Formats: sequence, C-alpha cells, structure tokens
Amino acid sequence: MEIRESNRATSLTIALTFLKPFKSDNTIVFTLVPGGDTTLVTWAMTGPKTFMTRVMGIFTSIDKMVGPDFEKGLAQLQALVEA
Repeated sequence: MEIRESNRATSLTIALTFLKPFKSDNTIVFTLVPGGDTTLVTWAMTGPKTFMTRVMGIFTSIDKMVGPDFEKGLAQLQALVEA
C-alpha cells in the first residue's frame, strides 16, 4: 500500500497491490465532501479486469466480496472521528 496523492480537504489516493489469492494492482480513492457539520466519505477501489477477476465474477460478485470490508472500514472511520 502506497499513498500516491493526498489533498487534505478533498481526497486521498492509494496504490494497493494484492499478492493473494492472485496478484492485482488497484487504486483506492477516498473522496471527502464537506457538508455543514458532517463530511460525506466515499471509498472506491478500481483495477484492471484480469482473467482471474473475470473468472471470479462468474461465481461471485466482487462487490459482495469486498463490500462488507468497505462498510466495516467506513464505520470504524466514523467511530474514530466522532469519538
């Protein structure tokens, strides 16, 4: 994991490499949109659609696979900033 770009007020971009279950290079972007007393945080992951991700897509939804981790991470971030 490597921070590639950071704009304190609006975004954070991270390069993320997975080695298992197969090698994959991805980009993670956290986007921050201030709104009064709150900030809307969006967490997105993009990467190339390799042969292995296409095969996995036949049997399972990548969104269903990583979505719960995204939700858990966002909930932990919310708990941290609201503490």
